[in-house]
Amino acid sequence: MIKKMFLAILAISVFASSCSNDDDNNAPNLASINLDLAGLEALGDDYVYEGWIIVDGSPVSTGTFTSVTFPQSFTVDATQLAAATKFVLSIEPTNDPDPAPADTKILAGDFSGNSANVNSSAIVADFSAASGKYILATPTDDDMDNEESGVWFIDNSGGDPVAGLDLPELSAGWKYEGWVVFDGTPVTTGTFTDVNMADDNASTSPYKGAERDGPGYPGEDYVMGTAAGVDFPTDLKERTIVISVEPSPDNSPAPFTLKPLAHMVPDNAENHMAISMGTGPVVGLSGTVTR
Repeated sequence: MIKKMFLAILAISVFASSCSNDDDNNAPNLASINLDLAGLEALGDDYVYEGWIIVDGSPVSTGTFTSVTFPQSFTVDATQLAAATKFVLSIEPTNDPDPAPADTKILAGDFSGNSANVNSSAIVADFSAASGKYILATPTDDDMDNEESGVWFIDNSGGDPVAGLDLPELSAGWKYEGWVVFDGTPVTTGTFTDVNMADDNASTSPYKGAERDGPGYPGEDYVMGTAAGVDFPTDLKERTIVISVEPSPDNSPAPFTLKPLAHMVPDNAENHMAISMGTGPVVGLSGTVTR
């Protein structure tokens, strides 16, 4: 009887050991991926950042995050990480039913050995050669006494007006947006994707005149209503004009971190005369990813 009990206990022990070994053999081999990124801003409650490694041409999530304090580390499958050829960072809805990356990709870079230098120019657009001009005018009404209350991204220095902005085509998931900053508060001029066409609010702006829409270029007349505590019409001289690059769908009513062009309107600016913009405060984002 004692011998039978001993054999039974031995069998249970061998079985348990076998199951434990099987579990160990089936456990995933994990490794860390480390992100050290600069210039990202908090997205708010409705959106998160999500990292992706590209393995055999397919995206594999490395996890989501909301904090923009770096470095940060994430754990992923070691075999997939070793085989990854590229890293991509996207902006995703917080409650995202789609397992694939959104169009709104903000950083990307290829792995070289155990690191990847990622930047926004590789995936959003390269703004290093961006330039712009604008005029002060209010073409949406017939009042010639408020011309300094409108800004239009037009270059009329050669006679006939042409597009005042020289900007690269954006990748899917992004739009341009113009702004005027009133005492520290930015007010939109509208969003657009084509510098040769009117912006998206050309017919619906609450600030434009009632006589007509503006010309077929981005811009805005601030001749009706109130915004940022300022009654319109107003004087845009010594206000800052900004072109930003916005996620689409947009995470916030405020300007996004990418701002390739900006300029303070001179206090002696002449109406209807082309004024050149300068380089904005944030032309690109970058960082390093290591495995």
